[in-house]
Amino acid sequence: AQADIALIGLAIMGQNLILNMNDHDFVVCAFNRTISKVDDFLASEANGTKVVGAQSLKEMVSELKTPQRIILLVKAGQAVDFIKKPVPLLDTDLKAKGILFVGSRVSGREEGAQYGPSLMPGGNKEAWPHMKTIFQGIAAKVGTGEPCCDWEGDEGADHFMKMVHSRIEYRDMELICKAYHLMKDMLGMAQDEMVQAFEDWNKTELDLFLIEITANILKFQDADSRHLLPKIRDSTGQKGTGKWTAISALEYGILVPLIGEAVIAGCLSSLKNERIQASKKLKGPQKFQFDDDKKSFLEDIRKALYASKIISYAQGFMLLRQAATKFGWTLNYGGIALMWRGGCIIRSVLLGKIKDVFDRNQELQNLLLNDFFKAAVENCQNSWWPAVSTGVQMLPANFIQAQAHTYEVLAKPGQFFHTNWTGHSGSVSSSSYNA
Repeated sequence: AQADIALIGLAIMGQNLILNMNDHDFVVCAFNRTISKVDDFLASEANGTKVVGAQSLKEMVSELKTPQRIILLVKAGQAVDFIKKPVPLLDTDLKAKGILFVGSRVSGREEGAQYGPSLMPGGNKEAWPHMKTIFQGIAAKVGTGEPCCDWEGDEGADHFMKMVHSRIEYRDMELICKAYHLMKDMLGMAQDEMVQAFEDWNKTELDLFLIEITANILKFQDADSRHLLPKIRDSTGQKGTGKWTAISALEYGILVPLIGEAVIAGCLSSLKNERIQASKKLKGPQKFQFDDDKKSFLEDIRKALYASKIISYAQGFMLLRQAATKFGWTLNYGGIALMWRGGCIIRSVLLGKIKDVFDRNQELQNLLLNDFFKAAVENCQNSWWPAVSTGVQMLPANFIQAQAHTYEVLAKPGQFFHTNWTGHSGSVSSSSYNA
């Protein structure tokens, strides 16, 4: 036995998590139901590493040191029952005691998985000491080296937290998409001008990953040396978490209109064929002509985006607090902000401030009741209204798809593509799914 841990599932996230653990001096045994993927991985991305492969579950278990630790990555969608297959192969003492199960969500996409994700473990707390060193070792680090990973609570807390995280992410994507279309269609800005604007914004309060990757998306050119973004079909898919978040919020009596409206906008955009047919019969309103100070309006867009992001976080933490009350969870809201501060998709400098606020007042019911966030929103209100009133005239979606895992292009509807916008992650493509 030589492996510290085994991982089953060699899609893009599995491969990159293995490489991350290898980089942090953990020996990993890799396994996949399609055995050829194990051989391919060892011959390519894992070539020259300490990673070992297994040709069967029995061989995989035989490679494991005690305590025997296995990560099982399951694709979103229909339920699967794969965990019962390796259980009979594990040590008898472990079987007699019972398997210690940890459910952990991973955020950060393929780049985060390889270089430092945000990890949100929960479940059987007896398992945490056995996983803590590995999980916190590979997680993203912020501040003076604090890992973006800590124990979240009993069964369900981790998945609920990731569900809320994903909806904040989707709302941010919708907000950025709106900002992009205001810049493009109202201000008439060229791609290079928008790249510069987003890069400048990323040096302000809007220092966040999705703003950073927005500039990369706008820069990206296809094989024909033309920008890829205009070729992306403006129709978004649904992975279920938006619907689940909205339903949960209504059940618990919490209003999350920003998240709800993002879901609705996505549903409307998915009616692409219906919209094409309608456009042949319904002309719609005339295109808005903007005649005011463009530089001033660009600042209005930036402030509106910042204020809306604060509201999105406020609604997300309200929902977490209500769920904690309903299920009896003890959640550390400052710790949650720390976990989201690095590695994950919604990582931003703003989360550092949120952590400080909750660390000082764990009982704070709403972020907007804090003086810092109250003043920030008040400072943005005069810019918020003109940006929002102009933005409601449009229904953009191609930028949302560019920021998502996969997208369709106008020339090939029905086929899904994945682009590594930053060039910092593996060569295996992410897959598409609906829930």
